[in-house]
Amino acid sequence: MGAHFLVTVTVALLAGAGSAVLIGLEPSFGQPLQPGTLRSASAFAGITDQRARALALFEEAGKVITHPRCVNCHPATDRPLQTDRMRPHQPLVVRGDKGHGAPSMACHVCHGNANYDPARVPGHPEWHLAPDSMAWEGKTLGQICEQIKDPMRNGGKDMAALLRHMAEDSLVGWGWSPGPGRSPAPGTQAEFGALLRAWADAGAHCPTP
Repeated sequence: MGAHFLVTVTVALLAGAGSAVLIGLEPSFGQPLQPGTLRSASAFAGITDQRARALALFEEAGKVITHPRCVNCHPATDRPLQTDRMRPHQPLVVRGDKGHGAPSMACHVCHGNANYDPARVPGHPEWHLAPDSMAWEGKTLGQICEQIKDPMRNGGKDMAALLRHMAEDSLVGWGWSPGPGRSPAPGTQAEFGALLRAWADAGAHCPTP
């Protein structure tokens, strides 16, 4: 117990903390949104061109997709990122088998079933990295869009399964309750899911890569 606590505290101290916010504008009124909010899917209903509406919806959902809470677990290398600054994980860990880390330093060694707020260590029962075929770090929103729609890269998900994953998966949902020292993803998971469902209904068009 004591050794686990020591490892946990050490990881937390090395992880540090940063801060970041995203600010959007409501198209109907032109008033600034509060930091960390998302425009609702209904706010885009007035865009009559279906393709333009789909692109606008995905750009809004992109505030979540490109946020550190998501990108940190979709790194370009086998090493996860951490903090709002998206810096390489400290101590050094690697993707390992199925994203759960190397046998000698598996994710669950430090990351428990829930956030451990006293040491600022995030946690979830399924804590792991996304597969390398779903790396988002360094990619444009258009590239990510094409990537998540591709069953060859997204784990065999069709659009219905993809939408369920984004809107209902509890590990994705951790991004909105990351614990002290980490900014949550904008809006809520329900709002994010509604944006993506509206995007799919409008043709699931992607921004230019």
